[in-house]
Amino acid sequence: MHDIRFIRENPAAFDAALARRGLAPMSAELLDMDEGRRIEIRAAETAAAEQNTASKAAGVAKASGDEAEFNRLRDLVTLRKNDAIKLTDNANKLDAMLRDALMRIPNMALDEVPEGPDETANVEIRRWGTPREMAFKPLEHFDIPAARGLDFATAAKLSGSRFVVLRGAVARVHRALAQFMLDLHTGEHGLAETWTPVLVKEEAMYGTNQLPKFAEDSYQTTNGWWLIPTSEVTLTNSVAGEILDEAALPLRLTAHTHCFRSEAGSAGKDTTGMLRQHQFEKVEMVTICTPETALAEHERMTGCAEAVLQRLGLPYRTIVLCTGDMGFGAQKTHDLEVWLPGQNTFREISSVSTCGQFQARRMNARYRPAGGKPEFVATLNGSGLAVGRCLIAVLENGQEADGSVTLPSALVPYLGGKGRITAEGQLA
Repeated sequence: MHDIRFIRENPAAFDAALARRGLAPMSAELLDMDEGRRIEIRAAETAAAEQNTASKAAGVAKASGDEAEFNRLRDLVTLRKNDAIKLTDNANKLDAMLRDALMRIPNMALDEVPEGPDETANVEIRRWGTPREMAFKPLEHFDIPAARGLDFATAAKLSGSRFVVLRGAVARVHRALAQFMLDLHTGEHGLAETWTPVLVKEEAMYGTNQLPKFAEDSYQTTNGWWLIPTSEVTLTNSVAGEILDEAALPLRLTAHTHCFRSEAGSAGKDTTGMLRQHQFEKVEMVTICTPETALAEHERMTGCAEAVLQRLGLPYRTIVLCTGDMGFGAQKTHDLEVWLPGQNTFREISSVSTCGQFQARRMNARYRPAGGKPEFVATLNGSGLAVGRCLIAVLENGQEADGSVTLPSALVPYLGGKGRITAEGQLA
């Protein structure tokens, strides 16, 4: 959420930042709401002060036996009390309107983020690995004989489209991928493993900017809980409402959870296979740090995600998203796109974002600098990685002409020493 004080002091800069996001100016409308709220607050304070003065004077009149003056002042106390209540109510309504408006405005991009309307303006900053040359036409993951454990028909019978049932070897490899990612992040990258709920209160979804603007992208239960779209929600909100010691920062967290997305607006996109699902698994990374260290942490977190792909031997490219393609809460985002030979293209497998103090302001998450007043923390989040998409990449990049799949050596210890899925769908 944006700081209204910044907008008061820098309306032109705020509107210029919105323009980079392709949005119309909003400062005038926001400042009108803000001024209206402040006028009501000042009027309420004046009414309350007059009520207090009249109440004291009424006491003096009562003590002196001046009944007429007492009655006049008593009526004035009641009038000013009612005025203060009404004005405070008006101020609260305007405050709620202003807060809602501020919550619907995306974060301001950092100056270094490339400007552009959509993904065509994203900038590739590096590549790793060379796509393997195959002497046969590579298949997409769902057509590879070894991946016969991908059961979309049963999933459709159980739940409808955009679901999958995993059986046998592919289920085992899927589980191994998640375990491998967690072990790498906790053992070598210094992230603290965390297990969190997948059902959260509404305020948690507000804290990480899924609400109010993107309600249709998530699922809500009949009793008000929300299913998390990623454990960014739970890991980041774990510090909501707290004041942390600066010495405790940075907090670097990771969690493996089920994730749920309605995929609103994605009709017709990736309708075959398991690239875009309503239910999937992810190993998420979250960092809570000081604002001054956020950019360095962003590079570090990107490196953690890249290390997963490198250990698995999966070619990828790293791109910085432009202002028009960046997520709502981000100041800057790196996307990792893994090579999928079956599609003959790179596809997103991780998105790593620094959000500055945008989410912290929504959550009221602060830290206390040594000898200073509390300030909002900075938050970062990133996939490390999306497990299902990583399975797709492993299957497609490891496929052989005979229909089998050669698995990355990094997974062999998690698969009982086996490093291949046969064309019959068995680990070998």
